[in-house]
Amino acid sequence: MEAGGCRYQFRVALLGDSAVGKTSLLRRYVESAPGTLEREPEPEPEPAPTVGVEFYSRALQLRAGPWVKLQLWDTAGLERFRCITRSFYRNVVGVLLVFDVTNRKSFEHIPDWHQEVMATQGPNKTIFLLVGHKSDLQSTRCVSAQEAEELASSLGMAFMETSAKNNCNVDLAFNTLADTIQQALQQENIKLEEGWGGIRLINKTQIPRLPSRKQHAGPCQC
Repeated sequence: MEAGGCRYQFRVALLGDSAVGKTSLLRRYVESAPGTLEREPEPEPEPAPTVGVEFYSRALQLRAGPWVKLQLWDTAGLERFRCITRSFYRNVVGVLLVFDVTNRKSFEHIPDWHQEVMATQGPNKTIFLLVGHKSDLQSTRCVSAQEAEELASSLGMAFMETSAKNNCNVDLAFNTLADTIQQALQQENIKLEEGWGGIRLINKTQIPRLPSRKQHAGPCQC
């Protein structure tokens, strides 16, 4: 599917502990973009832990009508890579805070991830969405939806459960965050600033037919 030009680029990061499924969520979302080849779902091994930061992109038509380009940053959850990922926090406009509903510690660490972003936040507001991933594993879950709702409310954000395996609410999570960013931009709670990478005004004549993926590699320079 092709459409008119994208007006904005939104930079969004996925944050959370290692092995909560951030990469699986991103791949599922990017591969479901219009123009990608449909294929029968097949069992896949868990992705290897992300090293540093990788980014993906997808064009999206917002609920309000305009098209935007989402630049989606997949960050490493392992502590030894945190010095790399922290450097990106100031230049994101949206964050999916991801935990695994079968991993209690990943849920308990969410306030720490939230605080890390807030500590480096610039003058512009960051839009958050709390995501409880692996909702298909009901028999082994140890975090209830009610608990997660309460945490999200206390941190001033919405909550949603997803499953990359079942493709449950994956598009909805990313699209909801993008729509909320657009609303904040329209209401001037977020403003375009020169030199800030969170939102960029871009001029594109055509939406890419295929999603793209790039990788940033390199040692940690703390």
